[in-house]
Amino acid sequence: MNGERLAGRAALVTGAADGIGRGIARRFVGEGAAVIVADFDDERGVAVARELRELGGRAEFAHCDVTAKADVLGAVDLCIDRFGSVDILVNNAYGGEGPVRIEAKTDERFELALRMCLFATKWAMERALPHMKAQGWGRVINMASLNGVNAHMGTADYNAAKEAVRAYSRTAAREWAGHGICVNVICPAAVSAAYRRFAEMAPQVAAATAAANPMGRMGDPERDIGGVAVFLASEDARYLTGNTLFVDGGGHINGVPWVPDFGDDSSR
Repeated sequence: MNGERLAGRAALVTGAADGIGRGIARRFVGEGAAVIVADFDDERGVAVARELRELGGRAEFAHCDVTAKADVLGAVDLCIDRFGSVDILVNNAYGGEGPVRIEAKTDERFELALRMCLFATKWAMERALPHMKAQGWGRVINMASLNGVNAHMGTADYNAAKEAVRAYSRTAAREWAGHGICVNVICPAAVSAAYRRFAEMAPQVAAATAAANPMGRMGDPERDIGGVAVFLASEDARYLTGNTLFVDGGGHINGVPWVPDFGDDSSR
């Protein structure tokens, strides 16, 4: 334990078995929060919950496939049942495919992306709302993406779904502000599970992307992204809502530095 900024708070973090979600969960318990590790990967999720307890925190695992509404609602309910409240909600989970051109994206793929992003976020927020409203305090942190902001090629379904999350977040921030509930968005650039897969698939492109970042590297999920999440979850962010924070080492300044290899004859 290294701080008490979130002492007495209970947090639910989806996609917390790896990458950015795990980094945020580690920072949260380090600041005194109790954490529900929600993920569809049971083995990794159980291990991370155990890891958090070994750090001195309170943590439990909840199996959660964010495409299943019952799982999402159940994870929120578990947080309330085990820790007495749901003060902090981090909607982070997503699982996707490699770059595919727009014309090759099926309706089913778009529907799945929206379910994982927009609908999962909606379900969790609406389930948590009565509890946050009753106590006059709440923090919602939704993870979006520079892919949508910068219109990265090959991920139109993901881009559209993440931008939908940003629009939903801004509206919720406006409607819930009077109840002491702050809703903000992080667009991160970090060594997440998805980034590791990308780096394995295209190591030279990944290296060039990191080098093009103004800070010359990709972010650390715990130290770089987790610290900002702690701020947004804390009392220090009590007057900040409806915003998108680009926690990316300045990467959004330069736009899109890479073009994916679609495996066809055209590089553009």
